[in-house]
Amino acid sequence: MTAAHPDTVLLLRWADELTAVADAAGAAIMDVFRTDFAVGAKVDQSPVTAADIRAEDIVLSSLELFTPTFPIVAEERAARLGLPEFNGETFWLIDALDGTKEFVKRGDAFTVNIALIRDGHPVLGLVHAPARDEIFVGVQHAGARVRRKGAWLSIRARHLPPRVTVVGSRSHEVKDKFDAFLENYDVAETIAVGSSIKFCMVAEGKADLYPRFGPTNEWDTAAGDAVLRAAGGRVMTFDREPLRYKKPLFRNGGFLAEGLP
Repeated sequence: MTAAHPDTVLLLRWADELTAVADAAGAAIMDVFRTDFAVGAKVDQSPVTAADIRAEDIVLSSLELFTPTFPIVAEERAARLGLPEFNGETFWLIDALDGTKEFVKRGDAFTVNIALIRDGHPVLGLVHAPARDEIFVGVQHAGARVRRKGAWLSIRARHLPPRVTVVGSRSHEVKDKFDAFLENYDVAETIAVGSSIKFCMVAEGKADLYPRFGPTNEWDTAAGDAVLRAAGGRVMTFDREPLRYKKPLFRNGGFLAEGLP
């Protein structure tokens, strides 16, 4: 990554420091993963485990020291205490264990997600998949990269090919709308995968499209969105407007994540 904007150096430094935070959260998740853990249910009946709580505590305690004046919107805290209210457009969005259903099923497609939002857009994002030993980092104006087995590699979304590879949700797809949308494309392959890994697959050119019709929370998408945008892709509503953040209740409608046009 190379500096190309006045605050890029700062964002890159934060990305480096937060990589260690994501690693620590991922290690806590894997500690729980290796046990016979209990599964609880939140008010909305979505699953929650000790791994969700421990990972979020690690991320929040670090961010509160790191940027003490920045508001933080985090999934488990919001479930316990309600959504925060704050002025300003710069804040953190945190999902310290995205893909809890995958985690409960002993799959590997679950992630730690840390994103910085500024003026409605994600400018920094980290997606860590601890069971896969991967971490994706995206910084606005500086590009995206992935670390696998200790080695860093720059990544970039690819131009849409004549035959596209599509990724979709493993647990939350609206199949009729998903299938109808894909009638507009020549589809080579459709891959079902959990969590924000879908954004990262588009960001590194392993997939071309990720259409999502079911509702999501902003903390589900922000980090992966940041990685994909930094890799040259884009995330838009189906009205072709960039997906924005700090919407009412921090909820997303449908969107399309795609590679280079």
